[in-house]
Amino acid sequence: MSISRIIILKVRLIVIAFIIAAGIFLISGMARPNIGSQGLQADAEEATLLAEEPQQSRAEQVMRALVAAYPRRVLKAEFRNDDWAVLLRDTWFYYADGRLLPEELLYRVSEYRPVLLNYRRELPPWTTPTPEQAARFRELVETRDANQFRRSHYFFDALYRAHSHDESYTRVKTIRFLGNPVTVHYAIIEDLVLVEEHILAAAKTDSRVRAWKYNIRNLAGWNWRNVAGTQSRSFHSYGAAIDIIPRALGGRAVYWRWAGPNWWSIPYERRYHPPAAVIKAFESYGFIWGGNWLFFDTIHFEYRPEVLILNGVELATLR
Repeated sequence: MSISRIIILKVRLIVIAFIIAAGIFLISGMARPNIGSQGLQADAEEATLLAEEPQQSRAEQVMRALVAAYPRRVLKAEFRNDDWAVLLRDTWFYYADGRLLPEELLYRVSEYRPVLLNYRRELPPWTTPTPEQAARFRELVETRDANQFRRSHYFFDALYRAHSHDESYTRVKTIRFLGNPVTVHYAIIEDLVLVEEHILAAAKTDSRVRAWKYNIRNLAGWNWRNVAGTQSRSFHSYGAAIDIIPRALGGRAVYWRWAGPNWWSIPYERRYHPPAAVIKAFESYGFIWGGNWLFFDTIHFEYRPEVLILNGVELATLR
């Protein structure tokens, strides 16, 4: 074979090799998925899956908050008999549209209003109520005063083991808080001690806290009674609430019922408010402040950690 024919043959072999290599590359490129498209598709599928994940119902949120708030007494939450329920010691309590009722009383759900679970983390900016809002406030007061306002007390009776005046009295103890005696349920004593520690620490550097502390006249704790003007049991009945009563008010309002017929028109600056550091100390250990209620009670603190959990207020501890 001549040299020229050998050269021509080699050239043909090289061309054929290039054609085969190009074909293999083209085929592999067609068979392999586009990496960028695959990433976008995976992101879209993940977003779809997340969107399809069922969100917790209000009932589930409430019942899980109760377990978190009272871990030694409320043992678990689960969905049973078509509703969410919690096991409080040995009794199941059902959400029942916010009524918190034991199974044997579910047939009476229409007799009660939902248990208080909403809480304003901050007071909204003050605006003068409109005539329509004022009319609504009057209607709400008339409803309360007609004794149509009644919340179920069964869950908290069982929680504090305080079904009657005499039974409740066996659960309370008198302690000193900020230098003043007060009678409270023994289950909240440690929390009050921690609140006191934080208030005393704040008083060292905050003159407003010091002035507020020195202005305390006395404290009101355990008192077996209903909320004024209603059929709803007060948390004072359990010893789970305290009123911190000042010596001087400076002409400011502390309680909506004592503030006259147009209580809703009283702006914040004309209400007696504890310093923010005091309110924060109470909230950190499970107490809600009555000044954040529409029907304001600015000297009132009530142990309701589940309410704070549900409304996104960070707690320092849960026991």
